[in-house]
Amino acid sequence: MNKIYPSAAEALADVVADGQTLAVGGFGLCGIPEALIAALRDSGKKNLTVISNNAGVDGFGLGMLLNTRQIKKMISSYVGENKEFERQYLAGELELEFTPQGTLAEKLRAGGAGIPAFFTKTGYGTIVAEGKETRVFEGDHYVMERSLRADISLVKAWKADTSGNLVFRKTARNFNPMVATAGRITIAEAEEIVPVGSLDPDNIHTPGIFVQRLVLNANPEKRIEQKTMRKA
Repeated sequence: MNKIYPSAAEALADVVADGQTLAVGGFGLCGIPEALIAALRDSGKKNLTVISNNAGVDGFGLGMLLNTRQIKKMISSYVGENKEFERQYLAGELELEFTPQGTLAEKLRAGGAGIPAFFTKTGYGTIVAEGKETRVFEGDHYVMERSLRADISLVKAWKADTSGNLVFRKTARNFNPMVATAGRITIAEAEEIVPVGSLDPDNIHTPGIFVQRLVLNANPEKRIEQKTMRKA
């Protein structure tokens, strides 16, 4: 099975549709699948629900899809770096399901592992727990959280082999491994694609069984959200 597609647009073309749920890797702008996000914008698909820690920044990353009004709902843990995200939410133009960051990661991991729900202390006694089942275990209160699955997952890897085995680099790993397992179809964007057998099996972070499609993006922009320079 050939998993490599010649472009991000072609990798998305026959699978992305209006109204889908997509999970997207990255933390801010670190480890985001830049080419796949741009191709998703260019696809024009609308009414999307997007699961991601945040929505990039204004005009870049998932922020581009907010500008084009392609996102109907965000399931995320952070709004702060994106003024358009904040504006749309406060204006009632965007649905938002706030989820604590660790809970979001576990909801994705559980979804990929086939676990429908789990209990966590995080959020008990706050608005996060409203409408959710709670229980007491050994004297402590817990909230039941449902796991997350996506129609399509988009992830960014440093290296991949042609079978879809993925290696992430340093902090760019972030949410990507959990997102990769939570998608019914997972498309990975990699800076380098190598032959099978080139990667050390002990260093593979996501096995190729979870990845259906691969796209090469050898020169991602890798924008920095905030750069502070020390005065000379």
